[in-house]
Amino acid sequence: MKETLIQALKQSGKLVMKEFGKIQPFQQKEYNASIVTEVDLASENLIVSTITAKFPDHNIIAEETGFKDHKSDYTWVIDPIDGTSNFAVGLPWFGILICLMKNNEPLLGGAFLPYYNKLFLAEKNNGAYCNDVRIHCSSETKAANVLVSYSLDYSNNEEKLDREMKFMREIVKHSRNLRATNSAADLCYTAEGRLGACMNQTCKIWDIAALALISKEAGAEVTDFYGQPIDFRVDTSTYMRNYDFLIANKTLHEIFSGIILSVK
Repeated sequence: MKETLIQALKQSGKLVMKEFGKIQPFQQKEYNASIVTEVDLASENLIVSTITAKFPDHNIIAEETGFKDHKSDYTWVIDPIDGTSNFAVGLPWFGILICLMKNNEPLLGGAFLPYYNKLFLAEKNNGAYCNDVRIHCSSETKAANVLVSYSLDYSNNEEKLDREMKFMREIVKHSRNLRATNSAADLCYTAEGRLGACMNQTCKIWDIAALALISKEAGAEVTDFYGQPIDFRVDTSTYMRNYDFLIANKTLHEIFSGIILSVK
């Protein structure tokens, strides 16, 4: 299964890079920040075909084609291009994400940043790696010394937008600064210690499942935005639900959790 995951990531990366740099036509999905290109669809088709050729009885959750439920203990969760808005205009901050879950718990997680040729891989209880080199999250203990990623998407809920701006204001006051590509790159940078923390309140299971395992195996605390464990249990009626997260080493996680809870 690990070999299949790696094969699918690399093959998809080659496909995507053949089209990278062109301005891509796109279609809007749920809201103006959510788009899909023909390359997303081609990448997803390639990944799903690669997996189902080896494991036809496994479940598949894919961003563009939904949930194929075969009642298996194993579920593959696929994001064919995470960071489509970046990819569509030729910005290099995008990745391909695949997670294999067993009984609703991430077992294998892979993230490929094809522009940088960086493949991140984690297996439960076996550490996290980038291009076969063990990685670790930042060991910094002072929030003022780290860059923090806080990605923000549009919402027609004005109260939610206002509250997110309050969170960002307090976080930037207590950290060195904010950085965000709003893509898989942010979490990969956190897992390898470049960013001190990563936060997002608007994502789907395919955005977070693989990266949560990679981050955890790199030594980070991985919770929802308010410090509770992330529940990956899904079925055909719940797989589209929203996820949020806060990821950082134990000390920074406690600091940023306190900041978040202090916002009124």
